Amino acid sequence: MQCMKRTLLSIALLAAVTAVAQTLPERKDVVSWKLLAQVELVKVKDRFQPQFSSGVAALDAKEVKVQGFMMPLEMGDKQSHFILSSTPQDCAFCMPGGPESLVEVKMKKPVAYGMEPVVLTGRLAVLKDDPTGVFYRLTDAVAAR
Repeated sequence: MQCMKRTLLSIALLAAVTAVAQTLPERKDVVSWKLLAQVELVKVKDRFQPQFSSGVAALDAKEVKVQGFMMPLEMGDKQSHFILSSTPQDCAFCMPGGPESLVEVKMKKPVAYGMEPVVLTGRLAVLKDDPTGVFYRLTDAVAAR
Protein backbone atom coordinates (compact mmCIF):
# COMPACT_ATOMS: atom_id res chain seq x y z
CA MET A 1 0.00 0.00 0.00
CA GLN A 2 2.82 2.40 0.88
CA CYS A 3 4.52 1.70 -2.45
CA MET A 4 1.28 2.49 -4.28
CA LYS A 5 0.97 5.81 -2.43
CA ARG A 6 4.54 6.73 -3.38
CA THR A 7 3.87 5.82 -7.01
CA LEU A 8 0.71 7.96 -7.10
CA LEU A 9 2.56 10.84 -5.48
CA SER A 10 5.37 10.51 -8.04
CA ILE A 11 2.85 10.57 -10.90
CA ALA A 12 1.16 13.68 -9.46
CA LEU A 13 4.51 15.44 -9.04
CA LEU A 14 5.53 14.51 -12.59
CA ALA A 15 2.26 15.92 -13.93
CA ALA A 16 2.78 19.15 -11.98
CA VAL A 17 6.36 19.52 -13.21
CA THR A 18 5.25 18.83 -16.79
CA ALA A 19 2.50 21.46 -16.54
CA VAL A 20 4.95 24.05 -15.18
CA ALA A 21 7.49 23.17 -17.87
CA GLN A 22 4.83 23.64 -20.54
CA THR A 23 3.56 27.04 -19.49
CA LEU A 24 3.29 29.29 -22.49
CA PRO A 25 5.81 32.07 -22.99
CA GLU A 26 4.34 35.55 -23.35
CA ARG A 27 4.22 36.64 -26.99
CA LYS A 28 3.40 40.14 -28.17
CA ASP A 29 1.73 38.85 -31.35
CA VAL A 30 -0.96 36.76 -29.56
CA VAL A 31 -3.81 37.63 -27.22
CA SER A 32 -2.57 37.15 -23.68
CA TRP A 33 -4.29 34.67 -21.38
CA LYS A 34 -3.83 37.32 -18.67
CA LEU A 35 -6.05 39.62 -20.71
CA LEU A 36 -8.67 36.92 -21.30
CA ALA A 37 -8.72 36.29 -17.54
CA GLN A 38 -10.03 39.84 -16.97
CA VAL A 39 -13.62 38.76 -16.45
CA GLU A 40 -15.87 38.61 -13.41
CA LEU A 41 -19.08 36.71 -12.81
CA VAL A 42 -21.85 39.03 -11.70
CA LYS A 43 -25.30 38.05 -10.50
CA VAL A 44 -28.08 39.20 -12.82
CA LYS A 45 -31.50 38.33 -11.42
CA ASP A 46 -31.34 34.60 -10.64
CA ARG A 47 -28.11 33.66 -12.47
CA PHE A 48 -24.52 34.66 -13.05
CA GLN A 49 -23.16 36.25 -16.24
CA PRO A 50 -19.63 37.18 -17.26
CA GLN A 51 -18.67 40.84 -17.14
CA PHE A 52 -15.62 41.42 -19.34
CA SER A 53 -13.00 44.15 -18.99
CA SER A 54 -13.03 46.81 -21.71
CA GLY A 55 -9.85 45.30 -23.16
CA VAL A 56 -11.51 41.90 -23.57
CA ALA A 57 -14.79 43.36 -24.84
CA ALA A 58 -12.84 45.23 -27.54
CA LEU A 59 -11.69 41.88 -28.98
CA ASP A 60 -15.25 40.77 -29.83
CA ALA A 61 -15.65 39.95 -33.55
CA LYS A 62 -11.99 40.82 -34.21
CA GLU A 63 -9.40 38.70 -36.04
CA VAL A 64 -6.94 37.59 -33.36
CA LYS A 65 -4.08 35.18 -32.78
CA VAL A 66 -4.14 32.87 -29.74
CA GLN A 67 -1.83 30.16 -28.46
CA GLY A 68 -2.59 27.19 -26.26
CA PHE A 69 -2.94 23.46 -25.85
CA MET A 70 -5.51 21.36 -27.73
CA MET A 71 -8.19 19.45 -25.87
CA PRO A 72 -10.05 17.31 -28.44
CA LEU A 73 -13.83 17.16 -28.51
CA GLU A 74 -13.92 14.59 -31.32
CA MET A 75 -12.27 11.24 -31.96
CA GLY A 76 -9.46 11.02 -34.52
CA ASP A 77 -6.00 12.21 -35.43
CA LYS A 78 -7.32 15.42 -36.98
CA GLN A 79 -9.46 17.92 -35.14
CA SER A 80 -11.78 20.62 -36.46
CA HIS A 81 -13.66 21.39 -33.21
CA PHE A 82 -11.73 21.47 -29.94
CA ILE A 83 -10.94 23.48 -26.84
CA LEU A 84 -7.77 25.56 -26.66
CA SER A 85 -6.45 25.80 -23.11
CA SER A 86 -3.95 28.12 -21.49
CA THR A 87 -2.36 25.12 -19.75
CA PRO A 88 -1.78 21.52 -20.79
CA GLN A 89 -4.32 18.94 -19.76
CA ASP A 90 -2.95 16.61 -17.08
CA CYS A 91 -6.07 14.46 -16.67
CA ALA A 92 -8.27 13.14 -19.47
CA PHE A 93 -11.37 13.72 -17.35
CA CYS A 94 -10.53 17.15 -15.87
CA MET A 95 -10.72 20.67 -17.20
CA PRO A 96 -7.41 22.46 -16.61
CA GLY A 97 -9.03 25.77 -15.61
CA GLY A 98 -12.15 27.86 -15.63
CA PRO A 99 -13.95 29.29 -18.68
CA GLU A 100 -11.60 32.30 -18.73
CA SER A 101 -8.69 29.96 -19.56
CA LEU A 102 -10.42 28.15 -22.44
CA VAL A 103 -11.39 29.03 -26.01
CA GLU A 104 -13.75 26.90 -28.08
CA VAL A 105 -12.19 26.54 -31.55
CA LYS A 106 -13.83 25.77 -34.89
CA MET A 107 -11.22 25.30 -37.61
CA LYS A 108 -11.67 25.99 -41.33
CA LYS A 109 -9.84 22.71 -42.00
CA PRO A 110 -8.99 19.92 -39.54
CA VAL A 111 -5.52 19.99 -37.98
CA ALA A 112 -3.43 17.20 -36.51
CA TYR A 113 -3.86 16.68 -32.78
CA GLY A 114 -0.74 17.07 -30.68
CA MET A 115 0.44 17.70 -27.13
CA GLU A 116 2.60 20.70 -28.07
CA PRO A 117 1.21 24.25 -27.96
CA VAL A 118 -0.42 25.57 -31.13
CA VAL A 119 -0.92 29.10 -32.43
CA LEU A 120 -4.16 29.85 -34.26
CA THR A 121 -5.67 32.83 -36.05
CA GLY A 122 -9.41 33.36 -36.33
CA ARG A 123 -12.39 35.53 -35.45
CA LEU A 124 -12.93 35.77 -31.69
CA ALA A 125 -16.40 35.93 -30.19
CA VAL A 126 -16.63 37.21 -26.61
CA LEU A 127 -19.74 35.42 -25.36
CA LYS A 128 -21.85 37.20 -22.79
CA ASP A 129 -24.67 34.66 -22.47
CA ASP A 130 -23.69 31.33 -24.05
CA PRO A 131 -25.84 28.43 -22.77
CA THR A 132 -22.79 26.11 -22.70
CA GLY A 133 -20.90 28.39 -20.30
CA VAL A 134 -18.15 29.16 -22.81
CA PHE A 135 -16.72 32.70 -22.63
CA TYR A 136 -14.69 32.66 -25.88
CA ARG A 137 -15.09 31.07 -29.32
CA LEU A 138 -12.63 31.26 -32.22
CA THR A 139 -14.20 30.57 -35.62
CA ASP A 140 -12.77 30.19 -39.12
CA ALA A 141 -9.50 29.37 -37.38
CA VAL A 142 -6.31 28.45 -39.21
CA ALA A 143 -2.90 27.42 -37.95
CA ALA A 144 -0.45 30.32 -37.57
CA ARG A 145 3.17 30.67 -36.50
